[in-house]
Amino acid sequence: MLNPFPEGWYFVAERKAIERAGLLQRTWLGNQVVVWCNDAGDVCVAEAVCPHLGADLSPDAGGRVRNGCLVCPFHGFEYDSTGRCVATPYAPPPKSARLRVFETTEIAGMILAWHGIGDRSPQWQIPALPPRGHDWSELEIRSIRFAGHPQETTENSVDLGHLRYVHGYDSVGRAGPLVIEGSCLKCSFDFKRTRAFAGLEIFKYDVSAVSSIHGLGYSIVDIREHSIGIDSRLWVLATPIDGTDIEVTLVSQVRLLRSPKRSIAGMRFLPLRLRTWILNKILISAQRHDVMQDVVIWRRKTFRPRPLLCRSDGEIMKFRRYCEQFYPGGKLLLADERLEFKESADSSSPEQADQVRARTA
Repeated sequence: MLNPFPEGWYFVAERKAIERAGLLQRTWLGNQVVVWCNDAGDVCVAEAVCPHLGADLSPDAGGRVRNGCLVCPFHGFEYDSTGRCVATPYAPPPKSARLRVFETTEIAGMILAWHGIGDRSPQWQIPALPPRGHDWSELEIRSIRFAGHPQETTENSVDLGHLRYVHGYDSVGRAGPLVIEGSCLKCSFDFKRTRAFAGLEIFKYDVSAVSSIHGLGYSIVDIREHSIGIDSRLWVLATPIDGTDIEVTLVSQVRLLRSPKRSIAGMRFLPLRLRTWILNKILISAQRHDVMQDVVIWRRKTFRPRPLLCRSDGEIMKFRRYCEQFYPGGKLLLADERLEFKESADSSSPEQADQVRARTA
């Protein structure tokens, strides 16, 4: 069984949602956390337990933000965005009173927090997005919760076989080698696809996609649709909740389509931003449809540490070796499982032993 909380950066909330709510509460990697911004815009993600006498700091329990500080509903202790107690109503703040806080990073208005093995500090950073100008649409965000694991969902990025069989993609092929550099894995592939409505073919995709994976909680896919000339990007943010469920957040954005290479059902005559907004809605609908097809499988599947692979599945084991760095001791599988593999290999035929060693290398 996989460790439910691999090390890495995991999505917490969109900055707009935090500012709108004032104080958010979340179940995040088995922790009850609260999230808020101070007056300077700094975001704090903290365990929702007051270190004074253990009161619940969530808004449902009476926690609130005042002058950029989190105020405990039990005795009025105030905490700044670093987690330090800065005031009490009746005495100097205790120097040792500090919230447990999680280090954060922000990408395109999305707040992610770091979960470290043994609470260690971040071992790597998610790279900032390159400058893209102002010709991109607003973010479209959708979230889906289900029983699953972020390694299982992220593994789909290298599983080209399921793109054909589950999602009906045509001409699926790797466009370049899979590259692993530390915490980053990159893969690229091409495919074609036809979208139909009421049995009528309405849209043909000819797509190139480059997926950049930074741990098991953050993936960004840069997508180029060649026949029309649409550039888009898709974030897939897989966040463990409580050890059983995860939440997969899809974030989509499209570059303004100024000069389509071919007509799109009358869209050429629509205002630029309206045309782009409609295209983004179409794309996010297709992406959500694909994910829901996967969810049916993810929520019912069993992790197989010893998969029986064919040649076209070769990169799945490369992906799993990449994943090992995010678990305690850098091991994806338990030691007794590896011993079991070795014994199986020793007792098998030469051909079977080669297959077992290939799966566990």
